[in-house]
Amino acid sequence: MTRWVPGRIVTQRHWTDRLHSLCIEADLMPFEAGQFSKLALEVEGQMLARPYSFVNAPHERPHEFYFAVLPDGPLTARLARLAPGDAIHLAPFPAGFLVLSEVPDAQNLWLLATGTGIGPFLSILKTETPWRRFGEVVLVHAVRTGTELAYRDTIKRLAAEHPARMRTVQFVSRESCAGALPGRIPQAMEEGRLEAAAGVPLSAATSQVMLCGNPQMLKDAMQALARRGMKKHRRRDPGHITMENYW
Repeated sequence: MTRWVPGRIVTQRHWTDRLHSLCIEADLMPFEAGQFSKLALEVEGQMLARPYSFVNAPHERPHEFYFAVLPDGPLTARLARLAPGDAIHLAPFPAGFLVLSEVPDAQNLWLLATGTGIGPFLSILKTETPWRRFGEVVLVHAVRTGTELAYRDTIKRLAAEHPARMRTVQFVSRESCAGALPGRIPQAMEEGRLEAAAGVPLSAATSQVMLCGNPQMLKDAMQALARRGMKKHRRRDPGHITMENYW
């Protein structure tokens, strides 16, 4: 079995000094929106690898990945220096369970992300599945500064394609930003500000929630949702929350 397949950089986008997107041509096995692959570079005879979620939908090419450069990350700093035409390796078989095939039906779907955790949700929203299965979809993206609100054009396009059914809410925690709420997602959830901004009910009776981002957000959001009578979804014990830790 081939552990790695070759890829070639098509484009790299620098959103900020820290945030980057890579578009890569590679022959991978089919994936479901929300899944991830591993990107790898060979350094001194060893493969440095890390999982990254697909931003592109399964039908789109090239493959796209959104990542943050980590201060002491041996791989991410190298990924950020790649240019069109450079070689990279990818795991051939996608993986991960942050996918709608694992999520029960509901009246509405909430997608709550911090930072680069928005990537898999963009992949999901580019498919027909959420619009076929849920009446309303709320995409929530929380970042530290306004410049980190990446993929705004993509989000605007998706919202324009589904004007009566898609809601978007942005949070910026470290500065004032026009059009964005201050603070953090869990606190806004507790205070009712999140629902007010979205105009969509968030409850065990009506909602499924997908969480993707930093561990503290996941922990605090889980607690806030539990106070609404919601629990983690498992195949043998159906619930309301599906999540993926992005650190």
